[in-house]
Amino acid sequence: MAASVMRYFLFFAVMTATFQPAASTSAQTLTTDQVLQQLQALLQHLGAVAEVEAVALPDALDRVLAADVICPVNVPPHDNSAMDGYAFAGSELEQAQPDRPLMLRVVGTALAGGPWQGRLGAGQCVKIMTGAVMPVGADTVVAHEQASADQECIQFDGHALRAGANRRLRGEDLEQGSVALQAGQRLTPAALGLLASLGLGQVNVRRRLSVAYFSTGDELLSPGAEPREGAIYDSNRFSLQALLRRLGAHVLDLGAVPDEPAALEERLREAATLADVVLTSGGISAGEADHTRAMLQRLGTVQFWLVAMRPGRPLAVGLLAPAGGISLTKSAGIPIKTSANSSQNLSNPPPTQRPAVLLGLPGNPVAAMVSFLMFVRPALAMLAGERGAPVPLLQAISSERLRKRPGRTEYLRGVLELNEKGQAAVRTTGPQGSGVLSSMVAADCIIVLDDARGDVLPGESVNVLLLQGLI
Repeated sequence: MAASVMRYFLFFAVMTATFQPAASTSAQTLTTDQVLQQLQALLQHLGAVAEVEAVALPDALDRVLAADVICPVNVPPHDNSAMDGYAFAGSELEQAQPDRPLMLRVVGTALAGGPWQGRLGAGQCVKIMTGAVMPVGADTVVAHEQASADQECIQFDGHALRAGANRRLRGEDLEQGSVALQAGQRLTPAALGLLASLGLGQVNVRRRLSVAYFSTGDELLSPGAEPREGAIYDSNRFSLQALLRRLGAHVLDLGAVPDEPAALEERLREAATLADVVLTSGGISAGEADHTRAMLQRLGTVQFWLVAMRPGRPLAVGLLAPAGGISLTKSAGIPIKTSANSSQNLSNPPPTQRPAVLLGLPGNPVAAMVSFLMFVRPALAMLAGERGAPVPLLQAISSERLRKRPGRTEYLRGVLELNEKGQAAVRTTGPQGSGVLSSMVAADCIIVLDDARGDVLPGESVNVLLLQGLI
């Protein structure tokens, strides 16, 4: 037992070596790149969720592959025709004359799923349908519309084709024994079709990432509640949960929590026990009381950052202990998750013995969504075991002057369109306040102005992040 506890102590000590909480509750100021680097360092030590399950293909959309998929067969499994036409030996083209069409005799028909039985002789061809197995002795197909035919023969311009035309080769798409899909790939509709083409009815995927979400604030009302003076309806609870579902996460809705340390602590402990990730909005700005931050740091290893970005600035990131966890050591600061009925066999701990990752976002609606796209989305991809490069930025011409001061990264809501020269051009959606949620509805992209950039003049190039597929 002591040796097992020591192994876990060493694990958490390494995991938090580059992620130590500040000596005081004052927030550190970081660039967006520094935030991503520190997040990556934290999550690489924690690792992706390890549990694997086999799911049927119809249920595998947007799941993350747990292991490489090796081709059990060739795709296609045989040489076949790429179109409706007539199959023949390419060597027949050598007989083509410049002043007259090539003539071949039709000796049979090959259907998709019904191969022609026989072997072609000289001057012969077989009528063939798309996908049908190429007859023995044939390696070329002339399209139906390129040939004139009667009941027994076809004629076509032999100089218009080359040997091997319109034939799909066995294993042309995927060869037996090769890697069809790599571990960590998120399964798209095309990937599911590929798996089906291999004859696979199910696939091994990592379990869905579990994310518990709640909003904070005395002023929040749930939609449908009676209005009251000074209160607002809670939009973040629905926009952020929708973003989580788009990523394929299992979302636990924990509602809204008032600005009371005791209530917040209770909800955080509950969330840390239930989920891999705890996502919150509100309650982490510089104006919040120090006891809130102190309480969060008491629950685990939590840092508060001020990010040099607009919209969005405050961000809380760290690891939380679950309710009922056992603390390894005061200096480690991270207890292990165990259930009430657990035998606490630490040499083979259950999956729930992971600390929960805390990601605290600002409360303003647009700031919360932008912070989610920039930081939470890549963090969840790492925890889900997903591989792949960051979403690329495209280039567009600014249609208007954009005011910007150097020293912070700015994310403007934009609309992408073609200008009179046929160039990709972008304009803002109008007012860019962090509470103007309608600007996110109108936007189809985010204009990204890096921290070193100043004002942008009309006609200058800017970076653009497309929102299609992200929100």
